[in-house]
Amino acid sequence: MRTAPAIQGLVWRCGEPQKDFEFDRISDYLSQDDTLVWVDLCDPDHDTLRGLAQELGLNYWAVEDAVAAAERVKATAYATHTFFTVYAVDVADETAPNTEPMLSMRPISAFVLARGLVTVRLTSDFDMAQVTRRWQEIGAQRYGVGALVHGLLDVVVDSHFAAVEALDDCIEAIEDDLFDGNAGRQDFHRRTFQMRRDLVNLRRVALPMREVVNSIQHHRLHAEAERELDPLYADLYDHVLRVSEWTESLRDMITTVFETNLSLQDARLNTVMKKLTGWAAIIAVPTAITGYYGQNIPYPGFGSSAGFIVSSSVIVVLMIVLYVTFRRRDWL
Repeated sequence: MRTAPAIQGLVWRCGEPQKDFEFDRISDYLSQDDTLVWVDLCDPDHDTLRGLAQELGLNYWAVEDAVAAAERVKATAYATHTFFTVYAVDVADETAPNTEPMLSMRPISAFVLARGLVTVRLTSDFDMAQVTRRWQEIGAQRYGVGALVHGLLDVVVDSHFAAVEALDDCIEAIEDDLFDGNAGRQDFHRRTFQMRRDLVNLRRVALPMREVVNSIQHHRLHAEAERELDPLYADLYDHVLRVSEWTESLRDMITTVFETNLSLQDARLNTVMKKLTGWAAIIAVPTAITGYYGQNIPYPGFGSSAGFIVSSSVIVVLMIVLYVTFRRRDWL
């Protein structure tokens, strides 16, 4: 049986937080001047979200995207509101096994209204308390809904930063293991493959953030009143670019590590084959001579000690000559 969705929210009047938040009065709050509203729905059922959408006049297709399990990162501007979907990233604990993904994606959707922000989370894994703390740090209630959106996106981009830093550290660790002679082990290949998959997932949610931030910044409903937020959005966009560039460089690095590992394996295989071939040539000498002297026909030295001495001397001399020759050419 499906449990009721977790609902929380805040109301600010004239920049001061209020204690009278009621979910059924959201439209009343939004109709009041000098009022700012935030509503958070965690794992909402379809009926609850559709009822809220009808009350606030939200786009039907945006509501459907908000409850979609694998919606892509995007931002869409409508006449009365803006809808966007982003993904926060969690980094697994260092004690987690290497077979498990390092990164976990937490989808967050939001409806940006003139005086309110409605956030929708499909799971409770993402802690909204860190977002409210960010709002307190920047004094978001004084700047309007644009500051609320900035605080949310800032926390999301910071999670991308933490993820890309963790991947960078892991790639450096893989590079150290690459030349220690154990890079051919199965766990090394598993770690490398898992790293590439995590990087692909991070790239899928981090790169589109440039369009999301651009779209939100250019479609702010009260852009003139929120000019003080322009430096904050510019700094946020710079962070997004840095994450994107860092992600691209890590993709090149992990590809280089993978290709270098294959090259080292080929080089080791060539060395092994070269040594095996050299020893096979040396071993072929006594095989050939003993085979010759093992014929059941008379030959020089047949049935005498001289024949044994000659054959043994030829074996030893030829083996020594081949060994010295191969060593000089670094074949052994």
